Amino acid sequence: MSDPRLKPLFDQLKELMDHAVDHAANEFTKIRAGKAHPSMLDAVKVDYYGSLVPVSQVGNISTPDARTISVQPWEKNVLQAIEKGIIIANLGFNPTNDGSIIRINLPMLTEERRKEIVKKVKHEAEFAKVAIRNIRKDINEGIKKAQKDGVPEDDAKTAETQVQKTTDAYIKKIDELTAAKEADLMHV
Repeated sequence: MSDPRLKPLFDQLKELMDHAVDHAANEFTKIRAGKAHPSMLDAVKVDYYGSLVPVSQVGNISTPDARTISVQPWEKNVLQAIEKGIIIANLGFNPTNDGSIIRINLPMLTEERRKEIVKKVKHEAEFAKVAIRNIRKDINEGIKKAQKDGVPEDDAKTAETQVQKTTDAYIKKIDELTAAKEADLMHV
């Protein structure tokens, strides 16, 4: 690809595809694999003096062991609001409040539940792959438009081939992330 008019398209291609892979990886971290992780509470919002704020802004979230998440509020009067926020978030957690700290004990995942979660992971992966394919389609349309605006046909064909190679590489990244998450989920 020697035509400089195609470079912005390739910069955009990589940026958008990186974003799609990052988004998929972020979604995978939200999917519970039976191990406690502070990011599992990212969706929890707490009513803090009339404003809804993330739980991480009103307390310290930690994982004392592989199946427990604890939330230590910075102010004791927020304890009830944190507990309520966890319940409202409907994450399937049952928080316990001992008066100074909130603990969430994660139950062991059954084989059936693990398989359901793997289906969710595959769904998220497919969503990411569709996003990557749509990016490829948009970039290829940009290449065709550039060709109409004077980019040589050979450069356009080379660019389309490179777009396909890049797409394949990013699809492979999604497949690798999916396989790793699936292995993590199925590991007892």
